[in-house]
Amino acid sequence: MPHFSVAAGCLAGGLMLAGPAQAADSCDALTAKVIRMTGASLAGRTGAYAVFRAQDAERMSLDCRAPARITLASLDREPGRAYFDLVGLAARALTGTDAEQATVLALNLHQDSLLADAPRRGGTGRTLMLCETGPRSDALAGDLTVCRIASASGRKG
Repeated sequence: MPHFSVAAGCLAGGLMLAGPAQAADSCDALTAKVIRMTGASLAGRTGAYAVFRAQDAERMSLDCRAPARITLASLDREPGRAYFDLVGLAARALTGTDAEQATVLALNLHQDSLLADAPRRGGTGRTLMLCETGPRSDALAGDLTVCRIASASGRKG
């Protein structure tokens, strides 16, 4: 029995080492996919977080921890269409959802948020989204429009 315990311990230790490495590989792949599909460039990466430079958003970040999510922010309370197109492309990169459907969802949620003066949530395909407008007091202070994208687990496109 002692041999079994040592072998089991080595196996468990190997699996624990493989877990973070696989997670890093997965995040690397997702980061590359976001870059490829949105045209953004990588500004920095630490662990499960990646930050991008994108022409049509003041801030764009990826959190690879499950469930992975992308946050896009604009300084404008009413950003131009290009911002929403970028949201759609980011949704396609993250979840595989049709980019145009995700763009329309972002536009609608943004408009609803402006009218309600409150965050609005919705979904399309495998994408869940939250968009909010107005002054902020959190880490995104100064950004007047923020959209967050996540995958809707088990939801069919």
